[in-house]
Amino acid sequence: MPRYLASDVSVREAWAWAMYDFANSGYTTIVITAIFNAYFVAVVAEDAPWATLAWTLSLALSYALIVLTAPLIGAYADAYAAKKRLLLLTTVGCVAFTAALAFAGPGGLWIAIPLLVLSNFFYGSGENLIAAFLPELAREDAIGSVSGWGWSLGYVGGLVSLGACLAYVNWAQTRGDTAADFVPVTMLITAALFALASVPTFLILKERAQPQPHLAGMNMVQESFARLAQTVRHAARYRDLWRFLVCTVFYQAGIQAVITLAAIYAQQAMKFDTQQTLMLIFVVNVTAAVGAFAFGHLQDRIGHIPAIALTLFGWLVMVVLAWAAEGPGLFWVAANIAGLCMGASQSAGRALVGLFSPVSRRAEFFGLWGLAVKLSAILGPVTYGLVSWLTHGDHRLAILITGSYFLIGLLILAGVDAKRGHKAAMEDT
Repeated sequence: MPRYLASDVSVREAWAWAMYDFANSGYTTIVITAIFNAYFVAVVAEDAPWATLAWTLSLALSYALIVLTAPLIGAYADAYAAKKRLLLLTTVGCVAFTAALAFAGPGGLWIAIPLLVLSNFFYGSGENLIAAFLPELAREDAIGSVSGWGWSLGYVGGLVSLGACLAYVNWAQTRGDTAADFVPVTMLITAALFALASVPTFLILKERAQPQPHLAGMNMVQESFARLAQTVRHAARYRDLWRFLVCTVFYQAGIQAVITLAAIYAQQAMKFDTQQTLMLIFVVNVTAAVGAFAFGHLQDRIGHIPAIALTLFGWLVMVVLAWAAEGPGLFWVAANIAGLCMGASQSAGRALVGLFSPVSRRAEFFGLWGLAVKLSAILGPVTYGLVSWLTHGDHRLAILITGSYFLIGLLILAGVDAKRGHKAAMEDT
């Protein structure tokens, strides 16, 4: 493993960085993918016809806030060498608001929506910041492998959270408890595991960045805007980065729809119960961990662009199978293909942004990546929610239409040149 890391990075520090992926994955697994989303639709919104749309619009609001703030947070983190301090702030925010979701009960949209928006905002902001450490830790020719380790460990973290919640749900159901009784407790479990597992990151991971020369006569907010404006003015120099960010918006739109609506689709279209849905998500997390780890090494061998293209073909196959599935057998096949592609495509995308990022603007460029991902998290789920609402609950058509974003992403990806993009980043270092 040391041969994959930068000369001044220890295995222990790389593990501490990856542990943040382990820690925060419980949030997406439990709140966004497996438990709280279906609970929101069926219990909090009381199965109203607009419930799925309300869920996707709530998330869209949180992602819109990230879109507005991510590049500025990144610019500030670069200017003041503050990635780790800001990461601590976002972690505390996500943990606190996730725990507070325990108060969201039947009909409690007034509390569920604000807490969901805030918890997801802090989660997404922290996700961008931890990613910005990647180019500091990995050797240039192994950035895909190291990214894959982190992402695969993240899915293991999701499995730990899901396993703990599944064990509690099974126990609670044997007592005759309803979802309104046991889902709030899973929010507390998720928050506690996030807080505990992130401790190694803050104790061991180093902030290697140095404060940048500050712009005279500007406060930190003005300087963040000025640095962002400078990047936009020099956009032509980073044309492959920008093209890939546009590509990311589209292919991630499909991924985010799957992540956000997997449990809802399983229960509404395939008629899975809570226990079946949790088991499905559990198994998919296993395949996602395998996909992230295996593709991390593969992309360093065959190249980042071919690796991402391969996963997008896989996503297209998954969408067709999920749409065609009439019973659980074919749907399970589709779900596990999604798992393999999910870990691989997300890890590969993060690695490619690291390759395109100048040393002095890593947090800022990962903030732009976060902006693209969060735009996609608005586009994909809202598309799905609108189609399901307009068609009076046709989830099969919704997944099929959302899947078209993978095809668009594949077409845009064909114009990205990894070597040219990396050369532009090195010339600006």
